[in-house]
Amino acid sequence: MNLPFDATTSGILLALLGAFCLGFSKTGFPGLAIVNVLIIAELFGAKNSVGIILPLLIVCDLIVYPLFRKYASWSMVWPLVPVTMIAIVGAYFLLDAFDDLTARRVIGAIILLMFFLQILRQFRKEFLADLPDSKLFGWASCVLIGVSTMLANAAGPVYSIYALVHKMKKEDFLGIGARLFLLLNVFKVPFLGNLNLITKESLTLNLILIPGILAGIFLGRKLIHHVPQKLFEWLLYAFSLIAAVRLLWF
Repeated sequence: MNLPFDATTSGILLALLGAFCLGFSKTGFPGLAIVNVLIIAELFGAKNSVGIILPLLIVCDLIVYPLFRKYASWSMVWPLVPVTMIAIVGAYFLLDAFDDLTARRVIGAIILLMFFLQILRQFRKEFLADLPDSKLFGWASCVLIGVSTMLANAAGPVYSIYALVHKMKKEDFLGIGARLFLLLNVFKVPFLGNLNLITKESLTLNLILIPGILAGIFLGRKLIHHVPQKLFEWLLYAFSLIAAVRLLWF
């Protein structure tokens, strides 16, 4: 295998751990995907990590979408698409201009934003419920989803806030999210390919990491009800904060 990255045996094992966390995150702990973002960014560079992670996300989406397609419908997704795709295109030009250090700091800042959004979602649900369900809020949410998914593959918490404000039922949340992120992640492929962030070599790495994705999804579905939710969430908050600080300043 001829990879333009640090693809040592220990590096591949750590990357498999990251892929496992990404797969596991799809079974009920969406914030765990941050672990994958940090590991891949540390191993292969922040900018390269965006292109490495995207095909793994698409594999997850192709597995998850059939599980949740009975919930919601595409008609509930289309209103989110135009502004989100415009934001993705705008973020593409930003990503093109970034060097790796800038990309690293931007990803760190996005993770920090996601951390605060998760805290807000967890402890201020009443505040979120009182936010106005306006066009302006909807457009702002779509812009944040588009920018965060393009620059860091980390739009889940923004979508969660949007869903809370809109008082979505759990089934609609799962069904809309499965459709929306499958569509957006496929849409992003030619842009990252044009930046040479998705290459034959990175796809070779993706093939190596797919078993980690599958193991995460399989074990996550088995173990999800045996993991103490509160303890897991506090550990995740701590890890997200450490990850953001490391990417921003170290």
